[in-house]
Amino acid sequence: MNIRTKKRTLNVSERTHLMGILNVTPDSFSDGGSYSTVDKAVNQALELEKQGADIIDIGGESTRPGYTPISAKEELDRIVPVIRILKDKLSIPISVDTFKAETAQKALEAGADIINDIWGAKKDPEMAKVVAKYNAPIILMHNRNEENYRDFMEDVKSDLLESIQIAKNAGITDDNIILDPGVGFAKSMEQNMEVVRELHQLVDLGYPVLLATSRKRFIGHVLDVPADERDVGTAATTVIGVQQGAHIVRVHNVHINAEAAQIADAIYEKGVSKNG
Repeated sequence: MNIRTKKRTLNVSERTHLMGILNVTPDSFSDGGSYSTVDKAVNQALELEKQGADIIDIGGESTRPGYTPISAKEELDRIVPVIRILKDKLSIPISVDTFKAETAQKALEAGADIINDIWGAKKDPEMAKVVAKYNAPIILMHNRNEENYRDFMEDVKSDLLESIQIAKNAGITDDNIILDPGVGFAKSMEQNMEVVRELHQLVDLGYPVLLATSRKRFIGHVLDVPADERDVGTAATTVIGVQQGAHIVRVHNVHINAEAAQIADAIYEKGVSKNG
């Protein structure tokens, strides 16, 4: 199973891939303000690549609970200067975390490779068309306005199938679609844990699956620690994600999770010949 980008092709069947989080925001939940200047953001991206990141995911708007929405212009002012520098400095693809079609288009024009949409192409009706125009991969994350579920996992799958259909209707090909269960979005603490535990149900849909649990509130709820002390808990979810068939994990601390994924890959023989 491959994800093809302008920068390189990622064989996500061979091993679990690492997406490093780069928030260029003043208000993200665990690292807000840490990389809000271009120089700091560029240096952090290069450090994440050095630690083993396969993709850098740049976010210009916080999506933490209770976040303050910003305009596409403000979002672009934060991310485009960083993208323009990193596209020549990184050897790995750049993903942009946005649900706005205008931001997606200008980010792709600036040198981004992948769009990561927390609303699964449902918030902005132009999003799927923009991504199709640039023949870029899109990450369709599960989300909804209310936690109104009749059958939780079946509803999550149904919601994601709707997103897939929106993408395909716009001309996005199957090999450019990646799914994300949306841990931390429109889900209770118990449902967040259930969607990780049952991740194989989404893997069975036949698309690459990205797991994004890093430092999220359900980990803090279990461990009773603040956001910046949740990397070990995150690594535990990475191992479970690998066991469940995740192809990519999106994390703040690439080093710890790269090691966790490497061990889990070896144990579950992901991409490893039994005769090797």
